[in-house]
Amino acid sequence: MHLIKVDPRALKENPDKTRQTKSTAQADALLLATIKVVGIVQPPVVAPETGGGNGYTINAGHRRVRQAIAAGLEEIEILVDEASNDNGAMRSMVENIAREPLNPVDQWRAIERLVALGWTEEAIGVALALPVRQIKKLRLLANVLPAMLDHMAKGDMPNEKQLRTIAAASLEEQREVWKKHKPSKADPQVAWYNVANGLEKTRMYAKDASFDDELAKAYGIAWVEDLFASADEDSRYTTDVEAFLGAQQEWMSNHLPKRGVIVEADTWGRAKLPPKAERVYGKPGKSDHTAMFV
Repeated sequence: MHLIKVDPRALKENPDKTRQTKSTAQADALLLATIKVVGIVQPPVVAPETGGGNGYTINAGHRRVRQAIAAGLEEIEILVDEASNDNGAMRSMVENIAREPLNPVDQWRAIERLVALGWTEEAIGVALALPVRQIKKLRLLANVLPAMLDHMAKGDMPNEKQLRTIAAASLEEQREVWKKHKPSKADPQVAWYNVANGLEKTRMYAKDASFDDELAKAYGIAWVEDLFASADEDSRYTTDVEAFLGAQQEWMSNHLPKRGVIVEADTWGRAKLPPKAERVYGKPGKSDHTAMFV
């Protein structure tokens, strides 16, 4: 087997190729985007034409050749193998069956290697045809306890909501919870619900805040974006409940209407009225008071 360069348009398709079903448009777009950015990583395997021809027939890599042509490449590297009795059928079948998508942990580790080599999240997203938001999601795994990551790499993954909760916790908090819920020989599967539940924290969302960014900064609130939420909504949040309530309380104090008061909330989240006060439905009168509460 030897490596040469050829014009991909000169290669001939193998009529006996294993993958006869048409690939999806999304899969083709991903491969095309990758080839445009980094080229063909794994050269297609070809064999000399039989029956007197002097060209090459593709044994493995038909999609790579097609997308190389679509990308406008004038030359690609190919591996030339000797013609086999089965016309490359076994090689083609093994290559297609053996493929398996990378799990999220392996994807993250590969992304981190690219970042270390100077790739930006935007460039990685273009190369993989993935939204930058998805790249950022995968990079949340950098915040996960290494022992948990090693277990996730075996294929036992938490769901997105659980992963979000785990990644938002400190490594020390994760370590303590992992001691209680790590797998054993008797029970090799992790109950990720219990892990996430042990790390769950109350979230206060920016969309529910009345105060502005200046007041948030004064109270030391650093908003964190929830990368698992819908991209078209404000998903910023803080787990510093005390700071959030303090900022909200100050805003209310500064924006009380005339005859307005700040009251507490009851266990049902409703305003707790002062003694002898009654709720008024409809248009307020001149003697009515306005209550504000968190």
